[in-house]
Amino acid sequence: MILPLVYYGNPKLRNRCTEVQEITEDIKQFCYDMIETMDANKGVGLAAIQVGKLLRILVIRPVLEDEDKEAYLGKAELYINPKLSNPAEQTQIGPEGCLSIPSFHEDVERPISIHVEALDINGNKISKDLQGYKARELMHENDHLNGVLFIDRLPAQKRKEIEPALREIKSKYN
Repeated sequence: MILPLVYYGNPKLRNRCTEVQEITEDIKQFCYDMIETMDANKGVGLAAIQVGKLLRILVIRPVLEDEDKEAYLGKAELYINPKLSNPAEQTQIGPEGCLSIPSFHEDVERPISIHVEALDINGNKISKDLQGYKARELMHENDHLNGVLFIDRLPAQKRKEIEPALREIKSKYN
C-alpha cells in the first residue's frame, strides 16, 4: 500500500524516532509499504517518519552502475534500528534531494564511508561498511530518524538563500 508522505513544514519531521521493540507482522507489512511508497514516488530512500511513523526504520534503493557506467537502481535494503559509526574523515560534496522536500536539490558534504549495524526484516543483525553514494543515502535517511533534514547540513549563507523556496514548499504541501 502506498502511504501518504509527510512534507517539509510538518513538525513531525523534526521528531526523534523510537526504536522498534519487536518485529511483528504489522511492522513487516509497514516495511513493505515503505518500499512500495519509495518506489511509487521515484525515491532512492525513505525513513518511517516521512510517512508519519516515529519508528527507527529506513529503506534505501542503492544507485549502482553497470559495466557501461549506466546508473540503475539496486535491490531495496531495509534497516531497522540502525546505528551508524566510524564515519570516514574524508568527506565528499554531492547532490541530495528528499521526497519530503519535493523538486529541491542541494549539494551536501558528508563522510565518504560509514559503518552501520541494524536489524533486517526478520530480526537478523546487519553489520556492514558502506561507501560512496550508498553511504550518503543511508546517512541522509538516518538523519530523518533524528529529526534532521539535509537542508540543516547546508552552510548558513546557502540556507539563507534557499529560504524563500522552502517557504513556498511549506505553503504548497501543508
